[in-house]
Amino acid sequence: MSSESDDDPIFKALAHRRRRDILDLLKEEPRTTGALCEAFPEMDRCTVMQHLKVLEEADLVIARKEGRERWNHLNSLPIKQIHDRWISAYAGHALSILDRLKSDLDNPTH
Repeated sequence: MSSESDDDPIFKALAHRRRRDILDLLKEEPRTTGALCEAFPEMDRCTVMQHLKVLEEADLVIARKEGRERWNHLNSLPIKQIHDRWISAYAGHALSILDRLKSDLDNPTH
């Protein structure tokens, strides 16, 4: 993912709380679609599958079929790329502002 428009599917996927919950579970270990459905009894299987589809389109989940089961694996690389491209840049800016503030407080001019 190299351009801003390529980042859009990632932001879309991360925007929904349930999709973030699914990623949190997959961070622990790969899970079958059935296991994910059991983890979210308030959602029907179709809804879980729709969320997984959005996550796959964003390359956040890699699905592999093994026999009759579909195993879902977390791919954290797109999240790292978002961090490197967006979050670290803004964090660096915030740190420079805090550094200036500290300097101003340590060296008052009046």
